[in-house]
Amino acid sequence: MMLPLSARIYVAGQPTDLRKAFDTLAEATRHVLREDPFSGSLFVFFNRARNRVKVLVWDRDGFWLCAKRLERGTFRIVWRDTGAFEMDAAELALILEGIELAGARRRTRYRR
Repeated sequence: MMLPLSARIYVAGQPTDLRKAFDTLAEATRHVLREDPFSGSLFVFFNRARNRVKVLVWDRDGFWLCAKRLERGTFRIVWRDTGAFEMDAAELALILEGIELAGARRRTRYRR
């Protein structure tokens, strides 16, 4: 999956029932993540077993819903008590590729 580097990415801090589709995930974006689903940001939801992920994004005239199901293994995501947390595209790409971020260190870079 090609992730836009400039887009804001919000991850649900708790597991989500991924039987949900466009409209219910957009509602979860409003109520759980407390963000506007029409903002163009990416909204990421993992299931309790951490073997499935869905990404919801608004694209000017409709929603895109991307899904991935692992045949073996799990995504290494740490649940947080907050409704949502922000992550950058590089971190999400690493998680989706199966790389654990716990031991990884980020080098100092300029950030606005």
